[in-house]
Amino acid sequence: MNLKSFHRRSLDEREAFWAEQAALIDWHTPFERVLDDSRLPFTRWFVGGQTNLCHNAIDRHLATQADKPALIFVSSETGEERVFSFAELHREVQRMAAIMGSLGVGRGDRVLIYLPMIPEAVFAMYACARIGAIHSVVFGGFASHSLATRIDDAQPRLIVSADAGSRGGKVVPYKPLLDEALGLGSHQPAAVLMVDRGLAAFSRVAGRDLDYAEQRQRHFDAQVPVTWLESNEISYTLYTSGTTGKPKGVQRDVGGYAVALAASMKHIFCGRPGETYFSSSDIGWVVGHSYIVYGPLLAGMATILYEGTPLRPDPGILWELVARYQVSVMFSAPTAIRVLKKQDPAWLTRHDTRSLRALFLAGEPLDEPTARWIAEGLGRPIIDNYWQTETGWPILTVAHGIEPTPTRFGSPGMPMYGFDVRLLHEQTGEEVGNNEKGVVAIVPPLPPGCLQTVWRDDERFVKTYFSSIPGRQVYSTFDWGIRDDDGYYFILGRTDDVINVAGHRLGTREIEESLSSHAAVAECAVVGVADTLKGQVAMAFAVLKDPALVAQPADRLRLEGELMATVDRQLGAVARPSRVHFVTVLPKTRSGKVLRRSIQALCEGRDPGDLTTIEDPSALEQVRAAVSPA
Repeated sequence: MNLKSFHRRSLDEREAFWAEQAALIDWHTPFERVLDDSRLPFTRWFVGGQTNLCHNAIDRHLATQADKPALIFVSSETGEERVFSFAELHREVQRMAAIMGSLGVGRGDRVLIYLPMIPEAVFAMYACARIGAIHSVVFGGFASHSLATRIDDAQPRLIVSADAGSRGGKVVPYKPLLDEALGLGSHQPAAVLMVDRGLAAFSRVAGRDLDYAEQRQRHFDAQVPVTWLESNEISYTLYTSGTTGKPKGVQRDVGGYAVALAASMKHIFCGRPGETYFSSSDIGWVVGHSYIVYGPLLAGMATILYEGTPLRPDPGILWELVARYQVSVMFSAPTAIRVLKKQDPAWLTRHDTRSLRALFLAGEPLDEPTARWIAEGLGRPIIDNYWQTETGWPILTVAHGIEPTPTRFGSPGMPMYGFDVRLLHEQTGEEVGNNEKGVVAIVPPLPPGCLQTVWRDDERFVKTYFSSIPGRQVYSTFDWGIRDDDGYYFILGRTDDVINVAGHRLGTREIEESLSSHAAVAECAVVGVADTLKGQVAMAFAVLKDPALVAQPADRLRLEGELMATVDRQLGAVARPSRVHFVTVLPKTRSGKVLRRSIQALCEGRDPGDLTTIEDPSALEQVRAAVSPA
């Protein structure tokens, strides 16, 4: 069967198709119904079936692969390297699960995980899956303000954290950030479980903070049975930026997610039991959830958990790991490749990478020069793929497990099975033709593995994702795209105010709120600007309460530094604007709407477009002058 007929059948014979894919995992209780789409856009998959992510990823492999590697931890930051077999991982997860149980964590309770890329993070995620708790992983680089909003929204019974992480040889203390976040927010967990790596001294709160090593020893021989969960119970929430200041908690199920990942490992990534999978992402992002923690182990593969950068100890570290562990499938981000592109290309061939069948890249658009450079330098197939936190697995790519489809530079590929992808006119909702620009949208029901709803906010789920295209109840990706005559899609950028910085989605509203919290700022606007390394960077324009504050160049530099430090402190370094420009007025329509797309166009050296509704033309000239080379 070719890719197009495979895809067509997944839409025309949806229930029969997904019943076949469901056979890729174990079911404790068979499902009674494949799909309940009676309340679209809400969907329920494999209704009545009972299963468990931890069982399918670990327990079911014990009979045949108990002594084979399951989790390979490598830290180029600390020099640590540890390999856990499936049997050893099974024991560690049960110890963590027993600790959680002793602290009153049970089915449906939330556990917030604020950890670096260390094995305990994987133990904690699987322990939650094992006992039916809901994990919410927060990226370790997030600052206190962002962490506090997520704690208050998730309301965890337990927080699992560590003394510190490390990046580029620099220790990043976590505990002070966590303590500050708990002081800023209103929710207080029953306990905080601390992993002490010996990287940074920290203070403990009596009666709340517990030592993981001590608790692990106490539950060393624990045996914790799997809690069988109905397919549509919640497996986890993961926060993603939106167009408002409040992050959205993407809520995911158990059974549909397990089936979707197992199917993707077979059809898209072509992973085989006993092989090794290496994703250089972070567990704080969806790629880390789907293709570091869960997907590879569901397929019976070993997974590499890497703490480090692509450049340390040298620009060959990623390929050294491929050679050392005979990696067959690798997943990284275009930004990482663009970083390596600045280095000596000899690093690409210094290690034997013949075990690698393909390198998958996703996170932000993959430009053709970068794709061509890595394809030629590495000599391995490069496969782009496009998806979102909300979908959990690829929307667009090629699926060599179905048919050896050629890739096309600049395109992530074609729609994957289960996704009824359309290109729609933003204002009329009508479908556009080939080679015409439209909004990339998906006709519901969304396939298994996609978000069920927004955590505790069904109304926001419908309003945000299914109400933006006039006259159509379709899921909007909020990305522009075009399709060529052969069915390949090309992603052109966002339709909303979310920007993509090195694969990290950031809401410009969040950054604007942070900048506006500074006493000197009257109002501001933040836009995403194209960047050759990171895909996009945030660019800020601020109107001050007193323009005299930046009368001198030295004053401008000082205040710009203060504003950047404010964003660092509240949102983390990943959200820091590349520049903060000072203007006396923002370009707005006569109705008061900030002309962000016009600002963005000027920043990128493009025509700002139709300006017939602008209130003050001089405002745009100030932007033009600010971004023009001196």
